[in-house]
Amino acid sequence: MSNASASHKDMANAIRALAMDAVETAKSGHPGMPMGMADVATVLFTKFLKFDAGAPNWPDRDRFVLSAGHGSMLLYSVLYLAGYPGLTMADLKAFRQLGSKTAGHPEHGHIAGIETTTGPLGQGIANAVGMALAERLLNARHGDKAVDHFTYAIAGDGCLMEGVSQEAISLAGHLKLNKLIVLWDDNAISIDGATSLAESDDQLARFAASHWATARVDGHDAEAIAKAIAAAQKSDRPTLIACKTIIGYGAPTKQGKSSTHGEPLGAEEIKGAREKLGWASAPFEVPEAVLSAWRAAGSRGTEIRKAWEKANAGIAATLSEALSEESLRGVSAAISALKTEWGANPPKLASRQSSQKVLEAIVPAAPALIGGSADLTGSNGTRTKHHTSVTPGDFAGNYIHYGVREHGMAAAMNGMALHGGIVPYGATFLVFTDYCRPSIRLSALMGQRVVYVMTHDSIGLGEDGPTHQPVEHLAALRAIPNLNVFRPADAIEVAECWELALQAKATPSILALTRQTLPALRTGPDFGNMSAKGAYVLAEAGLKRDVTLIATGSEVSLALDAKALLQEKGVSAAVVSMPSWELFAQQPEAYRRDVLGAAPRVAVEAAVGMGWERWIGERGIFVGMQSFGASAPAAKLYEHFGITPRTVADAALKLTVG
Repeated sequence: MSNASASHKDMANAIRALAMDAVETAKSGHPGMPMGMADVATVLFTKFLKFDAGAPNWPDRDRFVLSAGHGSMLLYSVLYLAGYPGLTMADLKAFRQLGSKTAGHPEHGHIAGIETTTGPLGQGIANAVGMALAERLLNARHGDKAVDHFTYAIAGDGCLMEGVSQEAISLAGHLKLNKLIVLWDDNAISIDGATSLAESDDQLARFAASHWATARVDGHDAEAIAKAIAAAQKSDRPTLIACKTIIGYGAPTKQGKSSTHGEPLGAEEIKGAREKLGWASAPFEVPEAVLSAWRAAGSRGTEIRKAWEKANAGIAATLSEALSEESLRGVSAAISALKTEWGANPPKLASRQSSQKVLEAIVPAAPALIGGSADLTGSNGTRTKHHTSVTPGDFAGNYIHYGVREHGMAAAMNGMALHGGIVPYGATFLVFTDYCRPSIRLSALMGQRVVYVMTHDSIGLGEDGPTHQPVEHLAALRAIPNLNVFRPADAIEVAECWELALQAKATPSILALTRQTLPALRTGPDFGNMSAKGAYVLAEAGLKRDVTLIATGSEVSLALDAKALLQEKGVSAAVVSMPSWELFAQQPEAYRRDVLGAAPRVAVEAAVGMGWERWIGERGIFVGMQSFGASAPAAKLYEHFGITPRTVADAALKLTVG
């Protein structure tokens, strides 16, 4: 059945009605944005978006991102109307309720058709940049017949106010991501009132300055919207379409007001809106003709999808899965060979340098691995001889220069991972995880395999001083659920942690790496990935364990030196290397008990001690940072802050001798 059986007005009003009804039933939510952007969404989904609701994960579908995630009922309504599987009217009625698929903000994985989790404003538009970048990268590898689709995003005023949006649009304009189209809900309303209270930006001039094409349309004129999207599809640049809308469109006394942004309209206002819109159906009822027209729109891409699958059967999995089992085996083989080499010829390297050597080994085995750095390539050690740069209009490369845009980099990597076909890694200094933490958190929330290479991980970076020396960052990152924080102690642990990060299909990883050189701690044969359990006994105590010394990263060698000092005092110490708290916490209790032992425990880490009590207990002693760092050579700083073998040994003696 064609859309001719129902008018555009009726199809758009179906979105408005469902949004009003769901928010009213929940007594919570944001009706204004879905009501204002219903016309734009209807034009996009019925005339332009390449998708098949019956096969929502088709690799060459167009991507749609609702960056203005508070307007989630717009997305839920469209997905239901178009016939996406697993979404029923009962789900719409359960909007914002415990256990419901229809959460307050769209959550990736809850419902087919939700391409990314949005809600923190600005994240969606930056994710869309990553998706559009992924599309171009894969197109350069597989050609137009396999990869040729657009990425669309609906963004609100708040999205464009957030700083991450500037990082994202600047990168997209620079790279000429011409298959990215952003539809701006230009309603001039925020929670506090008119946007003029806080801004007077010329957004079209702003985007044009970042080399975007721009257009302005009446967001309630279906024909004008369609013409603008059609023109954007032919642009050689990304496009912003400013859609001038009325928030809460159709609400008789509240449209155009901030009160429609985040509050239910109320029964009387909804009654009046139904009358004004000419919508006679009862709550949560959609006329058969309107629903049929929407379902026809949802299936209009079926034949295109089937033809694509027939032509691209051999690479469909590659475009979805990114790292195949064959690639992962190749990575493991390369890492095993490297560990064998290092075991025989122990290297003395900063862990960032070890990481670069690991990348030299694994990049050829993992063509889906796309690297990058936020303008710190040489310092991070993230580029190898196997890398070529991605440049404006040329996406054959595999290394992205993100510029000084840490937040935009992290959000774009989320979009790349969500798109499929790519495993991204990006780098900056560990202290600047503060600049990209919201996106790291969303990597974890969405369960995306994104690797964050974070170097200069402690006071060991030296002279740059406390502005660049992370002290609280490891604790803050370890507090994020479903995030693996790796702090390897030597080159072999670096290799193992890279292997674990790439194997973690549903968990992002932080690789916290040093600026300063580290000694080789593990030598000899390769006994498998000892870091896989999160912690292990690196050096046994002997017949009797008097104390357990636990350390991570650069401080593991200090613990070994402390063990030698204690031996001189007749105290037998075991040294535990703990590259990952998270993986260790997942091990059986018996294993954790064997590793940690029953003896008193001392932990040492060049960071604040928050969280260490879990591993050392109430009687344990932590040796680390109690304040911010300082500017001086690394060795002087360790001595100044009391993070030395002697301090660790003295702490152990206090526990064992009294």
